Amino acid sequence: MKFKKSIIAAVGLSLSLPALAQSGADSKLTEALNSEVRGDSALRDKYRNPKETLEFFQVKADQTIVEYGPGGGWYTRILLPYIANGGGKYIAVNADSEGRQFRNRAQEARTKSWPERFPAAAAEWTGVDAEKIVAIESDEVPEEMAGTVDRILVFRSMHGMLNGDRSDTEIKALRNMLADDGMVGVVQHRADADATYELSGGARGYLKQAHVIALFELNGFEFVASSEINANPKDTKDYELGVWTLPPVLAKENEGREKYLAIGESDRMTLLFRKAK
Repeated sequence: MKFKKSIIAAVGLSLSLPALAQSGADSKLTEALNSEVRGDSALRDKYRNPKETLEFFQVKADQTIVEYGPGGGWYTRILLPYIANGGGKYIAVNADSEGRQFRNRAQEARTKSWPERFPAAAAEWTGVDAEKIVAIESDEVPEEMAGTVDRILVFRSMHGMLNGDRSDTEIKALRNMLADDGMVGVVQHRADADATYELSGGARGYLKQAHVIALFELNGFEFVASSEINANPKDTKDYELGVWTLPPVLAKENEGREKYLAIGESDRMTLLFRKAK
């Protein structure tokens, strides 16, 4: 079953639970957050709140952690040194590239070679040995990896799953990787609860929180809790060019630049799910 419009009719309420109690300070996480390998990316912390977000997701340095769709590596620069120095295991996962439409052969080649290219790129970003970095597509998870992952982290990637009509297959593949007590943390651009489908169907980057929760529940997860760590009430969410109008992309370039910088990054839901029994 594809999510898209069909799930909208199936959801009639917004769900939330109190934030989970947080653990004490994690010196390894503090070290990773303060590391010079992050460079200018640390300037985005005021919008992305990585310390509070990772604590909410109950991420620990000795766990096996999957980062789904790491892209340019903003969170990778935090997670990879943190986990490598804590005795855990870091795994980068991208969506299945088969069946996708590509603009040209060069784009197809870049996409399909990502598992081979990512370890070297992440090693350059972080200084962690590329031999310690695993990168795979979601349909190529080794049999021995199934049921071994403690946390899967999905940062601002849900709209991509939906726009590519692959949300169900991707979420099920991720579920298969999780240990029985494993959990998934999601941060996603958030549409208003009463937004039209045009503004909340994913094409502009925004999704309704209730719909994301329902999507995970339909694919074998239980909703644990939500947090307002990454909320931004200044975000009006009605931009012609979607969420990419805001920083860091600033799709309109210099047009309205100061206005969008004053808004900051998007309003985001922060959700935690556990693998259903």
